[in-house]
Amino acid sequence: MSAQAKTNSILVVGSVALDSLETPAGHREECLGGSASYFSVGASLFTQTQVVAVVGEDFPEVYLDHLRAKGVNLEGLEVVKGGRTFRWRGRYGEHFGDAQTLETQLNCFETFDPKIPAHYRDARMLFLGNIDPELQLKVLDQLENPHLVALDTMNFWITGKRKALEAVLARVDLFILNETEARLLSGEKNIYKAAAGVMALGPKVVVIKRGEYGAMLFHPDGLFVSPAVPLRDVVDPTGAGDTFASGLMGYLAQAGEVDFTTLKSAVLAGTVMASFACEGFSLDRLLTLTKAEVGQRLAALESLMKV
Repeated sequence: MSAQAKTNSILVVGSVALDSLETPAGHREECLGGSASYFSVGASLFTQTQVVAVVGEDFPEVYLDHLRAKGVNLEGLEVVKGGRTFRWRGRYGEHFGDAQTLETQLNCFETFDPKIPAHYRDARMLFLGNIDPELQLKVLDQLENPHLVALDTMNFWITGKRKALEAVLARVDLFILNETEARLLSGEKNIYKAAAGVMALGPKVVVIKRGEYGAMLFHPDGLFVSPAVPLRDVVDPTGAGDTFASGLMGYLAQAGEVDFTTLKSAVLAGTVMASFACEGFSLDRLLTLTKAEVGQRLAALESLMKV
């Protein structure tokens, strides 16, 4: 991982989907979703983003317009002729815990075979969204020499494709996961031992998301703990994890540094971005978010940490 990577843009490979959501704040049908959608829109406040994903011909043009309006490069978005877009339906309980999946329709996402456009292959920053680790390996094989590779995953891949996931982890610089995933992957209950176990698999830096309790950064140079942003009204936490990653990676791209000090600030930026994602259904809040608002909330979060 380069200490001074000149990162002008970020390549994200993941899902673009249609989500149907039920939360204590209401419900929405077939709204814009998917890891690549949340990440690209969030990171667009910091730098340019390029998406590699797949949708069907039924994907609403208005959602593509939303992404383009944020400056997201969609040259790598494959539209399958006659295909149907990946759909997910979920419900959140009274306290907005983990979503209960009510229905999943993989559709064209089931045969997704990411092909990186030639002019994307020299990407200096890559975010591998939550997709099959075998596909993540295919993406890595197509890139020339990225300076920073970040990864997301889920319990399904940890238990179902452990060998392939470990092959990916051996080639990753930054791994972003939640507490449950860290404990499952490492076999350790203690969060500090779990982080050490995950780092032993290859990632140089591990960030563990803890929801309403913030996030923890584990780095060879030390440990950093970020509080969460206090929110009075949560509408929809879908995509908060991908949006956290977008703020973290976007901040690093803007700073052009990936040292411990910069990473600490990047974790705070990720925490702030995730908080905005929770304030509206789908990407509604992110699509109207301004850099000034991010700066104000980041300053407020930093003030909470002062004694």
